[in-house]
Amino acid sequence: MGLTCKRRVLTGLLGAAVASGLTTLILFLVEATDVLLPADSKFGIVFDAGSSHTSVFVYRWPADKENDTGVVSQASACQVKGPGISSYASNPTEAGESLQGCLEEALALIPEARRPETPMFLGATAGMRLLSRKNSSQAEDIFAVVSRVLGQSPVDFRGAELLAGQDEGALGWITINYVLGMLVKSSRAPVIRHPCYHSGYRGSLAPAPLYESPCVHIAAPPDLTRNLTVEGTGNPWACVAALRRLFNFSSCVGRAHCAFNGVYQPPVQGRFYAFSNFYYTFHFLNLTSRQPLAAVNATIWEFCRRPWKLVEASFPGQDHWLRDYCASGLYILTLLLEGFGFSEETWPDLEFRKQAGGTDIGWTLGYMLNLTNMIPAEAPALWRAESYRVWVAGVVFVVLTLVTILGAAAVQLFWPQD
Repeated sequence: MGLTCKRRVLTGLLGAAVASGLTTLILFLVEATDVLLPADSKFGIVFDAGSSHTSVFVYRWPADKENDTGVVSQASACQVKGPGISSYASNPTEAGESLQGCLEEALALIPEARRPETPMFLGATAGMRLLSRKNSSQAEDIFAVVSRVLGQSPVDFRGAELLAGQDEGALGWITINYVLGMLVKSSRAPVIRHPCYHSGYRGSLAPAPLYESPCVHIAAPPDLTRNLTVEGTGNPWACVAALRRLFNFSSCVGRAHCAFNGVYQPPVQGRFYAFSNFYYTFHFLNLTSRQPLAAVNATIWEFCRRPWKLVEASFPGQDHWLRDYCASGLYILTLLLEGFGFSEETWPDLEFRKQAGGTDIGWTLGYMLNLTNMIPAEAPALWRAESYRVWVAGVVFVVLTLVTILGAAAVQLFWPQD
């Protein structure tokens, strides 16, 4: 007895469903390939405890790294409210409390699962170097409080340390080349007449953060201050003379390619970036737009010649660093022109920058790049995946399978018996 019409239709639909289903299974199993999913991110936190303020940077890099070094990018930056931690010498507890706000902001960016393995480091620079020389016990108290506060956070705290000037410079060099794709003593003293400062400057005031300027730490030679009436921000001629003595340019007389102190230096060539206090000083003086050397020189000397009362009136609310800009400006000019040999021709190759490639320029990124070498890489997850065309074909056959099954069910339920 032959099959009825209903039975033939139902058999055809079920056969089509089975064939479509098997085709889908073959596509998804046989044609699948191994793929590596994008690596998860790792994080690091670095506190830059400078003389004027503390900045907190969060960095991230793919967990699988590249050539054993993380491809690090800046995830966030936060400036701590208040002065640098060295300013809390009389109350170290406040130094630790001041860091809490930016620490919480940094932690908010890091997934909880990643926090225990996230390294965190605080490096203190100029301000704490000076405090360590002036009063080492006060500096130790500040480091102890800061370490206790940061050590209580849910990350891998690597310590709070005094960063050597050579390390700060080397790590800054790493940072700028990476982002560009290249790889004192102080005491209570009477009012002194110093050639780099106005006549009301006291020797006990905090110095400028730019290294150890002679206009801050080194008393002017007697022949420069004897019978000298200081006006305005200071005596720029005498200040430059003091700077030249510090750099010891006399040891380079008659010697080609000499920087200072008799140190060899090849002629200046290529691109150069000046950052940190070099940038902040020139930014205050509106000299970061690549002005010609003549304009830079004229601006600095004009500022240094202004009467101090006029300077204070022209820049209200900037008393803390205002006294240092003349000294820092002259220091920078003397160092770059007479020390490193920049000239009218090479000055355009020098840029004063705070950021490059969207990243703050300083030692912190260089530190994190170096630290990633000691953090194990994670292998990316291995998954099975289909090519786009195979995936589309698979979806089509899945739909056909469902349609034929639904059709078979409809025939079974609603087709009358023959």
